[in-house]
Amino acid sequence: TQSENILGYYVNVERIPNSCRDSPNRIILKDRRVLLNLSMAYYRVNIFAYNKAGESSQTIYIVPDFSATDLPGQIHVKHLGTNAVVTWTPEYNPKCFVVDWGTSKEDMRMKIVNTATGNFTLENFQPYKSYKIMVHASDVCQCESFTRHEKTFGVTHFYSVEGVPRTGPANVTILNITKHSALVKWTEIAAEDCLGFLQGYRISFTDSSRKRSL
Repeated sequence: TQSENILGYYVNVERIPNSCRDSPNRIILKDRRVLLNLSMAYYRVNIFAYNKAGESSQTIYIVPDFSATDLPGQIHVKHLGTNAVVTWTPEYNPKCFVVDWGTSKEDMRMKIVNTATGNFTLENFQPYKSYKIMVHASDVCQCESFTRHEKTFGVTHFYSVEGVPRTGPANVTILNITKHSALVKWTEIAAEDCLGFLQGYRISFTDSSRKRSL
C-alpha cells in the first residue's frame, strides 16, 4: 500500500512570529506522533512524508490557543496614548523575558527584553482593537535558541481605546413560551465587532397587558 512505501516524516516547528529569522526546528520521525514541549506562543507545524523518491507536499497546522488559567504570573497593562506600559512581577529572575503582542496569529510581534525589571513599553497600538500580550521567561536569550527554553509567565488582553459594540446581537429567537416565562437566545457579537471588553447584555421588553416597559 501507499502507507507502506512511506519511510518516515519530517516535522518542521516554527515559532510565530519568527522575528529572529530562525530556521524551523526539523524533527525526523518514523512514527505518526510527536510530543512537543512548547510555550504558549503561536507555533506553525509543517509535516512532510518522505520515501525513496522524495518528499510529499506539506500539511500546515497552527497550534491552537491554550488555556491561560493556570499560569504563574499576572501581567498588568496601562495605556499611555498610543503606547502601552506592560508590567509584571517575576516569580524568579530569568536571564531575559520574551514579549509577544498583536491582534492575531498573522499580526504578532516579538521583543527580547534583557532585563529583570519586569516592565516594557509597547508602541503604536490601534484603538478599538483587541491585543493579546504574552510574556515568556527564558534562561537562554540568544535569538536562535530561546524558543527551546522559554516558559510562558503570563497572558493578557488589552484595548488601548474601547468603544461601543459595532453591531447588536443577531439571530434573536424566543422559545419555550409559557404564561409567565420565555427563553430568549441570540448569537453573541463577533470579537472584531465588540470594539472593547463586552460587559454583558441588557434586555428590554414590554408588558403589553399592563402597557408598560420593563
